[in-house]
Amino acid sequence: MTPLTAIRRCRRHAAGLALGAMLVPAVFAPLALAADKKKDPDEIGNRDVGKGVNFYSIEKEIALGKQMAQEVERQARIVDDPIVAEYVNRVGQNLVRNSDAKVPFTIKVIDSDEINAFALPGGFFFVNTGILLNADNEAEMAGVMAHEIAHVAARHGTRQATRGELVNYGSIPLIFLGGWTGYAIRQSMGLAIPMGFLTFSRGFESEADMLGLEYMYKAGYDPTSFVDFFEKVQSQEKRKPGTMSKVFSSHPPTDDRIKAAQKNIQELLKAKPEYVVTTSEFADVKTRVLGMHNRKVADTSKDANSGRPTLRRNPNGTIDANGDEKAPQTDSEDRPTLKRRD
Repeated sequence: MTPLTAIRRCRRHAAGLALGAMLVPAVFAPLALAADKKKDPDEIGNRDVGKGVNFYSIEKEIALGKQMAQEVERQARIVDDPIVAEYVNRVGQNLVRNSDAKVPFTIKVIDSDEINAFALPGGFFFVNTGILLNADNEAEMAGVMAHEIAHVAARHGTRQATRGELVNYGSIPLIFLGGWTGYAIRQSMGLAIPMGFLTFSRGFESEADMLGLEYMYKAGYDPTSFVDFFEKVQSQEKRKPGTMSKVFSSHPPTDDRIKAAQKNIQELLKAKPEYVVTTSEFADVKTRVLGMHNRKVADTSKDANSGRPTLRRNPNGTIDANGDEKAPQTDSEDRPTLKRRD
């Protein structure tokens, strides 16, 4: 190789490095921009937070969620009180309008004292009455709901399931053919739902925390209420283990999550002059749910006692030394005995 050839090669190599240096930022710039948009509540609705490897189209995701929601409704007790159902649905739909969700939501209330809410793929959302009973205000309830809406908006359920399928590729035909027999199904809340659609990685949970805070903030709620509810549930779980449902406790409100939420509130959300904390309607509906709960407890107690035998003591009978009832005395036995004096 002549010195001139070597110089030319060095120049071409340097030019290539320079071009690469220009291309790398160009390739990663959109990714960085997308990441920044996730942290900007003003961009809600104009960003694709559900982007990622996913074997499911939106249509298949909705169909899958509908199938699982039907299973939930077959096994759970859905609240049919129109006032409670309409109120929870209205609060949820307001949060959906202020989110990145690209699917319509169907929101129903489950009659259960467990502190839990869960959203299935495709926008099928269930809220336990335990959330209403344990929330002190509407903003706390909205915070829990916003977190679950974030899971759907970011398509965490099907993305998480896709990750599992990449590990176990043989399960994919079962998914697309709709044949869940033989698929790894675990029980949660007594509902037969594949846990891959309800339990998420730490990264997905953190993202749902952040997005949920943004959604409730945009809807006008005080975002600190989300932290307040987390701290309350954490305290209750420490005092009485088992307060949280199995799904909720799989990713409990740990100190790290609480601190991360507080940091996101300070760094991402500009303070507003006023927030919605609660409404009189929340108080009325909570009272109504509490009444339903008390009636259920009373009915349960009544049913528990209905199987016991009813004993009625014979007023003419007597009890012997062994605790057995003696036959009642006849009239002749009951008459006084007269004896003539000498």
